[in-house]
Amino acid sequence: MSHLDALEQDLRDLKLTRLADQLQGFLASAAKQEWDYGTFLGNVVKEELAARRDRRTEMATRMARLPFVKTIENFDFAYQPSINAKQFKELSAVRWIANGENLILLGPPGVGKTHLAVALGIKAIEQGYKIQFTSAQALIASLARANMENRLEERLKLYCQAKLLIVDEIGYIPIDRHGANLFFQLISRRYEKGAMIMTSNQPFSGWGEVFGDAVIATAILDRVLHHSITINIKGESYRLKEKLKAGIVQRQEQKD
Repeated sequence: MSHLDALEQDLRDLKLTRLADQLQGFLASAAKQEWDYGTFLGNVVKEELAARRDRRTEMATRMARLPFVKTIENFDFAYQPSINAKQFKELSAVRWIANGENLILLGPPGVGKTHLAVALGIKAIEQGYKIQFTSAQALIASLARANMENRLEERLKLYCQAKLLIVDEIGYIPIDRHGANLFFQLISRRYEKGAMIMTSNQPFSGWGEVFGDAVIATAILDRVLHHSITINIKGESYRLKEKLKAGIVQRQEQKD
């Protein structure tokens, strides 16, 4: 085994895998650019720190149970002119999470609410925040099951651990009064302690019907909106955009 091979193995034993993988390139760059020892060591350390941040982000993203990985940068703001791109750039700094504020994204299906929620969740992960993603339906089912098994307190604590909780698709499926009560308990636990992102296809005036009880809906909104940012998205569905681009809609119209 050569000295270089031995060094690479030592790096792997030390769990410095990025450095081991790129050792030849680092040595070539050092020779070409005539790095002194301090510069070489500094660049090596920066690369390994970046690798560890990437691994932490990847692991946190998996643990957050995001439905997909999408970013603010690949969101088509030009297709949704009702959205202020500058505002989302500011939201990407996720200062509102530290302040315990909520973000509510309202709009019809397909306009990008979930994409934006996930993208901001990833920004939060990159800033070191623990996040969790769930659909409203899955959340209510989880709380109801825990309640039946006398583990509601445990499950509520679990949903309160994340600094940012993303609840997607509120309003797509009606929630009965019992489910609404469970959701209210969660909102009360997180109130002024943890930030939330909520997406809904229903305006706030329709949440009484969504939760099957106007009183509970009002109590939920009272806490959610106290420290919050609400963004109304108006526009066409991205799914319709893709169908139009592919000519699917046109072909259907021709058949009719």
